[in-house]
Amino acid sequence: MSIHMSMPQFTKTSSTVALCSLASFVNSADRVIMPIAIIQLTDEFKWDMHGQGWVLSAFAVGFMSSMVLGGKAAKKYGGKSVLTLAVWIWSMSTFVTPFFATSIPALIFLRVLLGFGEGLGMPSIFHIFAHTIPVEERSRAFGYLVALGSIGQTVAALVSPYLHWSWMFYLFGSIGFVWVLLWIVLYTEVRTSIEEEEFIQPPKVTSSNVRWAEFISHWSLWSIYIAHFSMNWSNYMIMQWLPTYMARNLGANKQDMMFTAVPHIMNSVFGVVAAHFADGLIAQKWSVLSVRRLMTSIGLLGPGIFLLFFSAVSNLLLAMILVSVSMGLSACNSSGHLSNHADIAPHHAGITYAISNTLATIPGIVCGPMTAELVTQSHGRWFPVFIIAAGVNFVGGVIYLSQSAASQVL
Repeated sequence: MSIHMSMPQFTKTSSTVALCSLASFVNSADRVIMPIAIIQLTDEFKWDMHGQGWVLSAFAVGFMSSMVLGGKAAKKYGGKSVLTLAVWIWSMSTFVTPFFATSIPALIFLRVLLGFGEGLGMPSIFHIFAHTIPVEERSRAFGYLVALGSIGQTVAALVSPYLHWSWMFYLFGSIGFVWVLLWIVLYTEVRTSIEEEEFIQPPKVTSSNVRWAEFISHWSLWSIYIAHFSMNWSNYMIMQWLPTYMARNLGANKQDMMFTAVPHIMNSVFGVVAAHFADGLIAQKWSVLSVRRLMTSIGLLGPGIFLLFFSAVSNLLLAMILVSVSMGLSACNSSGHLSNHADIAPHHAGITYAISNTLATIPGIVCGPMTAELVTQSHGRWFPVFIIAAGVNFVGGVIYLSQSAASQVL
């Protein structure tokens, strides 16, 4: 009897994680097409480095603008509806990009629209996970979510160099449309009222009347926000500029661009291994807080160190090994501060994640123009870019270690 009762819950949890992780796959693939395509686009349309920087950073403007909206909308209308809309928006903006590629302003608009859709999506997934995933399985759920995102980046990095730039956008935009159909058919949402979904494990505090000031009044929340900001600083820099850095500074050719998949593969592997390791530690009676701090420390301090090593080498193979280890260690954050939202604010995880990712998208806006300016002003030297990224990681790690918590505050 107990086996019969546990199977539906297992199936529901697994299918939810699988579908949301596939959305993360599409999300991440669509996000990294432009950094690869921009090499072909620049050669064809003769863009300067500042033009490239604004096109690459435009995504973050849209991403930043919609995340709080996504968290609120998921809470009010349900995660299923908002995530459906989100994936449709970002897939459509990807698919139509080739039709407007001759105009930088039009491309910037489509990149903003892509970011807007993806900004709606991730808070919806965090909201869904907080309602449907038991606490003892959350590290794995977030680990698979991040891992499938990395696999999406890997597939895009492997396939895109062999395609004309227009077909990169057609292909991955179409995959998003297929996902929308699967999601509508396969995912069922249980709602107990007009504005709320059913919890698989009801939180200790269930009041939905939380003042907005509460979301910025707790140091335990700020430690997450700052850690997320720090993680994204180096991740955006790598995502936006790695193909260009390889081509212009490490002498990479078209075939070598496949190496951009390696950091994403490492991110996937490390994310899944770290997630199972973290849940294993919790099962062995480690406190949730100690596990979150351990994984965040590895996920911030480790990448900072390896980025410094990466910046000091000129050999392509060695450079790719170092940046791959850096990105791999970064995946440990999925079992650290990213999982921490559902621990301290389960009823409002979509909103806290939205606020966190809104702040953490500032690096995505700043990194494009700032990197272009730093490299230009230093006559082609990239060392200042990597020094800043490593320093941000170190500061974020120290703050999270000293200020984080795992007890519910909202």
